[in-house]
Amino acid sequence: MSMSYDQYMREMIQPMRDELTTLGIKELRTPEEVEAALPTATGTALVVVNSVCGCAAGQCRPGVAQALQNELLPDQLFTVFAGQDKEATAKAREYFAPYAPSSPSIALMKDGELVHFIERHQIEDRSAAEIAADLTSAFDRFCK
Repeated sequence: MSMSYDQYMREMIQPMRDELTTLGIKELRTPEEVEAALPTATGTALVVVNSVCGCAAGQCRPGVAQALQNELLPDQLFTVFAGQDKEATAKAREYFAPYAPSSPSIALMKDGELVHFIERHQIEDRSAAEIAADLTSAFDRFCK
């Protein structure tokens, strides 16, 4: 009995999902979940656009994990998975204008408005510690 492609992909990426959800980050898997969470989020909300690429594993997810050790943190933590939960990711990206779609990427929102954004090109050439420093600086500025 062979495994379907969809089942294979679900099993393959589950550890990548778990790397963020074990930090307390809530997955938004459908456009409806995104719509229920982002525009009504009061205070600050972190949104991580997760992906399977090497820079997500090597820098983005570890950088987010390090940043979440900061004293000041966003009120809410969310993630969407690019290439997997496509409709949810597309809906989340509507809130990231004027930035082009990018994965991985990290958005910080305050009262439903984008206040800080880290694009893929700012992730792939930086270390996890540099990404964490960028995020903690944003947390210290906006999460008061």
